[in-house]
Amino acid sequence: MNTKQQRDLSVSLLRANLVALGIGLPIALAQISLFVLLHGGLEVTVTLPGALLFFAVMLVSIVVHELIHGLTWQFASKSAATRVTYGVQWKMLTPYAHLEGPIDIGAYRLGGLMPGLVLGLIPYALSLIMGNGTLLIFGVIHTLAAGGDWLVLWLLRRVRPGTLVEDHPSRAGCYVLDMEGTPS
Repeated sequence: MNTKQQRDLSVSLLRANLVALGIGLPIALAQISLFVLLHGGLEVTVTLPGALLFFAVMLVSIVVHELIHGLTWQFASKSAATRVTYGVQWKMLTPYAHLEGPIDIGAYRLGGLMPGLVLGLIPYALSLIMGNGTLLIFGVIHTLAAGGDWLVLWLLRRVRPGTLVEDHPSRAGCYVLDMEGTPS
């Protein structure tokens, strides 16, 4: 008879944020350096209306980041039972999407990857192609903002395909659900 066991592959939100900054800042500098190298510099014109618009877009994109997590999990899990709740952990000023119920590791990884890809890496790549400094800044900020997600994906690197996981309710990461007697 198999019994369920849980392995906790999560980190505190504080640790996730600190690791994201520690790893993300050198990556951000490398991204900006590549842009400058390709385009001979970085020119961004700042006006009050433009700065206010950029700030508003950044606030909305924080919500969009979490929606991308949740919608990807729901779509990729192919389960009507998959439920996502959204909120903010005010102590850490960290918005979150929390997936309730087990999900295949592949779908969980995809949900973890998508915000950094859609809001960070794709806009960054477009900034390199177009030479657009505003798009560069947007992409770099969102690549940095996805640092906690990149950390969770790293923590899950050895979890085998087909494994079920449950999102941790208050930390960055998840529980890996193992069946006793099943190798992991």
